[in-house]
Amino acid sequence: MGKRISELIFVGLLSVLIAGAASAAQVPKAGGVLNATLTEAPPSFSLHEEVTISTVWPMMPCYNNLILFDPLKKQESMETIIPELAEKWTLQDGGRSLVFFLRKDVKWHDGRPFSSKDVKHTFDTIREVEGVTAKLRVNPRKLWYENVESIDASTPDAVVFRLKRPQQSLILMLASGYAPIYPAHVPVTELRSKCLGTGPFKLKEYRQGELIEMVKNPDYFVKGRPYLDGIRYTIIKDRSTRYAALQAGRQDIPFIWEVAKTNAETTKRAVPKLVLVESSTNVNDHILVNLTRPLFKEPKIRNAVSLAVDRKGYIQAGRQGAAIIGGVMLPKPYGVWGLPEAEQKKIPGFGDAAKNKAEAKKLLAEMGYGPSKPLKFTVSTRAIPIYVDISGFIIDQFKQVGIEATLEQVETGVWHAKMTRREFDVAVNATGIGPDDPDANLYENFKCVSARNYSAYCSEEMDRLIEQQSQTLEQKKRLQLVNEIDKRLQLDGARMMLGWSKEYVVMWPHVKNVVPHQSIYNYGRMQEVWLDK
Repeated sequence: MGKRISELIFVGLLSVLIAGAASAAQVPKAGGVLNATLTEAPPSFSLHEEVTISTVWPMMPCYNNLILFDPLKKQESMETIIPELAEKWTLQDGGRSLVFFLRKDVKWHDGRPFSSKDVKHTFDTIREVEGVTAKLRVNPRKLWYENVESIDASTPDAVVFRLKRPQQSLILMLASGYAPIYPAHVPVTELRSKCLGTGPFKLKEYRQGELIEMVKNPDYFVKGRPYLDGIRYTIIKDRSTRYAALQAGRQDIPFIWEVAKTNAETTKRAVPKLVLVESSTNVNDHILVNLTRPLFKEPKIRNAVSLAVDRKGYIQAGRQGAAIIGGVMLPKPYGVWGLPEAEQKKIPGFGDAAKNKAEAKKLLAEMGYGPSKPLKFTVSTRAIPIYVDISGFIIDQFKQVGIEATLEQVETGVWHAKMTRREFDVAVNATGIGPDDPDANLYENFKCVSARNYSAYCSEEMDRLIEQQSQTLEQKKRLQLVNEIDKRLQLDGARMMLGWSKEYVVMWPHVKNVVPHQSIYNYGRMQEVWLDK
């Protein structure tokens, strides 16, 4: 008995020691430089003018929002929003006034004090209010703030968003990585080539096409943060070279939007101690047809294009398993608002692939196209692997129903401008949404006047439904409306949805507090990241 008691005491002490050691190992360490990768140079540094993670990922550390999704909680929601430049916030006037109380100890990277004027300047610029002279070159998220009637910054440490009506989604959109505060004393044109924020890191050096180097902001308003001395984003265009650099230990973390399941799993097998995290991206893949072109005004042609593509094949061959079936909104288990799988399968194009292809051929024949007279058009896509991967698959699918498509690869620097000008026939595109929220997605991509409505889809009835869901405060009723909108947009061919990509983030175990979220756009601040080595 005595020996048994001694053994139990020993095991207990050992457990305490192990637990203590584990606990001690988790105490954040200061210092070190995080080696991260980019797939391409950002088209610009201006977050409010860009629509790509290639800008968001390296620029988020430079700025702050009023509020932000907690970087340490992977599933974003209203409950995971934390303060940044605002210490607290409250709704007043029956939800028609959103009041932010601001921190008083914040300075811009050039030493100038931050105030409510900077907040007003930022959102008045995006809203393009009368009298504002600063203009964004492109303004992809202007409609996010369509419900804002005015912004009151009469006191330096408080700002009031006065709304036309209560809007739940506004707080979620303000917590996105796409909602940083810009300095009022710096022209927005200068922020395309430099970052001057209040964030935990300052720009040290940018070598075009090679690297972006950030250094710790010693005057950061959160004491003891950031832990890192700096971040070095190395631009490596070739995917295999990026993973080789990670495997060899020259890089600590990959780019967070590779959608390369096979590469990630191969790298993990080669170096088992690497950490592999599976997550969603909140990025959907889809086909766009240019509705301003006479050819695509014909519903039979649009339907044939959609029916030609096997959605299961898209997941297995186009995305190598790194995607899930879905419609306009991110589906479960990652999203809140997506169509149930059973409903999504009823959408034309998502059923039996052989029957769909036969129907596509029939429709093309009715329009006079066949083996002796194939339908021909150009398929445009962005010249990076994540786009090119599925474009090759899509073109092969078109070929199987008799469509001859020619691939056009477009560099990122001109891709979004080209899409905005609608200089394409058909495009294979991917669209990321800041937060998983109906207003963020529907206003930005489907309202008639949005700059991001690339296909030129326009329906007054749809615009009315989008407004209606935004005004609906009861969750169950709003979900029903959003599901109905989702189905109608797909049936109308506003965008021919393929699915939603998944990410497989491989990183070294010494990287701590990089927590992939269900949206890749909201966790790049790096304030809490540290290196355990």
